[in-house]
Amino acid sequence: MTARLCIPWPAQVLRQPAADVAEITDEVRAIWADMVETMEAMPGYGLAAVQIGVPLRLAVVDCSDVRGQAVLMANPSVLHASGQFREHDEASPNLPGVSAVIRRPRAVTVRFLNAAGAWEDRDFVNLWATSAQHQIDHLAGKMYFDHLTPLKRKMLIAKADKLRRRG
Repeated sequence: MTARLCIPWPAQVLRQPAADVAEITDEVRAIWADMVETMEAMPGYGLAAVQIGVPLRLAVVDCSDVRGQAVLMANPSVLHASGQFREHDEASPNLPGVSAVIRRPRAVTVRFLNAAGAWEDRDFVNLWATSAQHQIDHLAGKMYFDHLTPLKRKMLIAKADKLRRRG
């Protein structure tokens, strides 16, 4: 396992939909292991493969109080979303130093290929649901700030650029 560097915004890989994973292989498992290591090093609640420059539909999520409970997902998609919403301050290591409060469904059911290569439907609630949705957005070429109004998005990106120039 190796912690990898996160690709800085506005890299093209962050804006393109990732490719589906045909099967769970040793290579996929190695990428997942690196993703978990990277997520733990940040520390963060989730990571999508595109964030480390791998254009595959792979994501990891771990919002547990005691780390080590990462859910490994290939080709995740939201099957059902709650009509109740929650707000959470979201950020991304691809655009460091800034964050924004994003409103998302409080609970979701996600279908994905698990580490055994079987399709699994899993319910996620609260922070787990927020993180799963955040990662699925990344795999579709969306960033969390795409949920903001154009003005707020522009201000957030400008602030991040200013922070990056300061070094």
